[in-house]
Amino acid sequence: MTKYLHTMIRVTDLDETIRFFELLGLRETGRMESEAGRFTLCFLAAPGDEAAQVELTYNWDPQDYGGGRNFGHLAYRVDDIYATCQTLADAGVTINRPPRDGHMAFVRTPDGISIELLQTPAAAPAEPWASMPNVGEW
Repeated sequence: MTKYLHTMIRVTDLDETIRFFELLGLRETGRMESEAGRFTLCFLAAPGDEAAQVELTYNWDPQDYGGGRNFGHLAYRVDDIYATCQTLADAGVTINRPPRDGHMAFVRTPDGISIELLQTPAAAPAEPWASMPNVGEW
């Protein structure tokens, strides 16, 4: 039987990335440091949904993670897409694809990993979100 365990993303600033995911409501569920391997693993999950984890891999020696070491996106269901986007925007996060339709938005982590936010059922389109243009890539 196959069971989803986690999605791993490599990060350049562990604390900054943890703060980003905390804005989405995720909390740290575990951490492992390897002195020999020179890395730290940090696991995050939404309360009540601990089976769906994000593993942040922080390599202690600087590395470039552009291009081929990235992937599509992580997706999270949210209760209120407008409130979530406002919380992120208030914290300085760029809303790359605003929730114009009341259903979907995209933001990026500090390392440029795309995060899709979904609300189902969709909220009614509302300003200022309905008129906002896309910013950058998402």
